[in-house]
Amino acid sequence: MPSAGSGPLPPIVTLSSREVYRNRWMRVREDAILRSNGETGLYGVVEKHDSAILLPIEGDRIWLVEQYRYAVQEPAIELPQGSWEMEIENPEELARGELREEIGRDAGRMTLLGRLWIAYGFLRQRQYVYLATDLRPAHSERDAEEHDLTARQLPIAEFERMMLAGAIRDNCTLAAWGLYLLWKARQQDSTGA
Repeated sequence: MPSAGSGPLPPIVTLSSREVYRNRWMRVREDAILRSNGETGLYGVVEKHDSAILLPIEGDRIWLVEQYRYAVQEPAIELPQGSWEMEIENPEELARGELREEIGRDAGRMTLLGRLWIAYGFLRQRQYVYLATDLRPAHSERDAEEHDLTARQLPIAEFERMMLAGAIRDNCTLAAWGLYLLWKARQQDSTGA
């Protein structure tokens, strides 16, 4: 336990940590903790490698994917996104790989819009948000987990209607779109358009 003389204590201090599960995609640990109010407790944390989410936009159209999401037992429509089974050094390389894998496209231009934490109440996974433009066809090699994934391009206005109607409920897709709209507004403000 940290000593009182080492400066202010964080609101939660880790007393011990143990791994309870691991597979190729994630690690689950359970930490014994001490809260700043003196109460002890347990905290479960899922750790996953960094991921990328893409906004592949061509004019007034955007690419989306649909696939069955086992955890919620239903198909989901979302922006292309994913992570690899290893740590990455270059998030753009990951983003380009996911773009090829999921929608069979390469991007002439990738713009990093920001970095987000996904569900950080229990999950330690960073997500890089990229705008992908100047798209061209590329060879796609999907993972076995993506056997049912379908890619489609639709008008941005329809994509926005789907989000508002609740047909698209993926929080990463909604957050990435919000970040894109903020970025786009700043671009227009700076050019006076």
